[in-house]
Amino acid sequence: MRLAEIRNTKRDLHYFQLRLSVAGVVVLVAFTVLFARFFYLQVIQHQYYDTKAEDNRISIVPNPPNRGLILDRNGVVLARNYSAYTLELTLSKIADLEGTIDELAAIVDIQPRDRRRFQRLREESKGRDNLPIRTRLTDEEVAKLAVNRYRFPGVDIKGRPFRQYPLGEVASHVVGYISRIDDRDLERIEEADQSANYRGTDHIGKT
Repeated sequence: MRLAEIRNTKRDLHYFQLRLSVAGVVVLVAFTVLFARFFYLQVIQHQYYDTKAEDNRISIVPNPPNRGLILDRNGVVLARNYSAYTLELTLSKIADLEGTIDELAAIVDIQPRDRRRFQRLREESKGRDNLPIRTRLTDEEVAKLAVNRYRFPGVDIKGRPFRQYPLGEVASHVVGYISRIDDRDLERIEEADQSANYRGTDHIGKT
């Protein structure tokens, strides 16, 4: 009887040592995989993730230049600037464009003419991802949009400079006007190697 007990004890000890060895191998493999992953992320992919982290912290926002006043020889203002808020849509970030516009229309005043103008801009500016759906928002509309901002990814409120001509069309042939850059303007700008001069704005002067 004692011999059988000794054999059972030896067998149990053998199984215990075997399980211990297997567990040790598993732990060793797990640590090896973790170390390899750590090495890959910290050494091989260091530059990539460092750049990603910087991109999350730093963004380059072009500052649109202000156009100067235009006066006649008697000091009468022919053209001046004023700032207003614009509701803009980033097309690549919006899955359901029409649905988003419908939801926005329940918060701010978006008329059929605004939709038509937006569609025309999409057709004329196929290379641009950011387009306005409403300009010259009121303070009340800005406040409503700010409260509901979390509901609309790809929708932004931006302050934009606008041009005002106190004399209307009287001097338009002299001072010209400004409008949004379209595909033809963009092509002309690129051909003239002037892209850097328009980096901070999406409008251009015309006559």
